[in-house]
Amino acid sequence: HATGTMEEYIKKAIELQIDTFGFSEHAPMNNFEDGYRLTLDKKAYYEKSVKNLQEKYQDQINILLGYEVDYIDNNYLLYEIIDADVDYLIGSVHYLNDWGFDNPEFISEYKKRDINDIWRDYFQAVNNMVKSGKFDIVGHFDLIKIFNYLPTVEIKSIVLETLRSIKKNNMVLEINSAGLRKPVNEQYPSKDILELAYELDIPITFSSDAHSVDQVGLNYKRCVEIVKSVGYKNCISFNKRDKIVVNF
Repeated sequence: HATGTMEEYIKKAIELQIDTFGFSEHAPMNNFEDGYRLTLDKKAYYEKSVKNLQEKYQDQINILLGYEVDYIDNNYLLYEIIDADVDYLIGSVHYLNDWGFDNPEFISEYKKRDINDIWRDYFQAVNNMVKSGKFDIVGHFDLIKIFNYLPTVEIKSIVLETLRSIKKNNMVLEINSAGLRKPVNEQYPSKDILELAYELDIPITFSSDAHSVDQVGLNYKRCVEIVKSVGYKNCISFNKRDKIVVNF
């Protein structure tokens, strides 16, 4: 559900002097189709398209192949994706059971549920994803804040519990600038959460979560300044699911 060609994204990244760019197509799921993701029959085409761009632009930019995988539970995962020959897998939560909570079409559901239960359920779902041990990166850690429906009770304990799982499972936390384009107007995760992650020595990586060419690299420098202010001095890149430390 993005616009523009893959090559247009690469040309924009080169123009912005970005040295590494990853494609993270929404991965197909088992017995689940919502119109927002790749279908399994297009998997080979997607991977070949990225590899063609890697070869064409190898002297100008480092291009990574990845997937963003929706986690509901293990029954929805496809081994064709989990075992794919990629640089990284992002695990993320967009659904609480069958509710696509980040989709503006279903925003009315927030008014029908207890907001504190929503937040607890969300972080429990993220924790389950982390504990599955299938992924390299935790996508948009606090996405549940997207429409600025915020909890009215302290949720630090469940956030900390989830962060400790991330550390235990050797995962990387995504600093995702897309939140700055949403009603919440804040990167994922918040600075408060970033400070907790830094204390736990959880590594980070950066994403603009671009769904259009003009979003490539958008607010990247702002996010770098935020993580530097917390104390971070480096981030993680990937090669065939191995972590590479990059200083900034």
